[in-house]
Amino acid sequence: MPLHDWLSPGRVAIVDVPTDRAGVIDAAARLLGGVDHESTIRDSLHARERLASTAIGHGVAFPHGRVQGLEHSRGAFLRVTPAVDFNATDGEPIDLVLAMAVPEHALQEHLQQLAELAERFGDPAFRKALRQAADVDALRDCLLAPAEPSRRAANGER
Repeated sequence: MPLHDWLSPGRVAIVDVPTDRAGVIDAAARLLGGVDHESTIRDSLHARERLASTAIGHGVAFPHGRVQGLEHSRGAFLRVTPAVDFNATDGEPIDLVLAMAVPEHALQEHLQQLAELAERFGDPAFRKALRQAADVDALRDCLLAPAEPSRRAANGER
């Protein structure tokens, strides 16, 4: 499922106040949850993060959790300044955060989403573009643009 199918434009933010890992996860839960699921999503994200850091390296983290009562996956993107310690294995602080809340029953979909994210955020040019985006609109455009044709071709897509 392409990123643009589950990351709505209203769930993209620039967080430019000092915070910590818990504060970033709380901010992501607010974007993901709305009034009906915020606390459930926050609890799920924090529970997953307690198991092990969701930082994947290069300043990127994917906090994620499965949530009972959700019908569809939701994503929220936060660019965080200053970068936050997420206990990443490469030691780099995190400034690019893509948080996900997925329906409890959607295990296969969840794994596919994580694989897509790893592919997209593994590209140094994509990370650089996200870090250099001038504002939320530019950040949103970068995130929701289709993957580069050469990357899609490498994956057998047209």
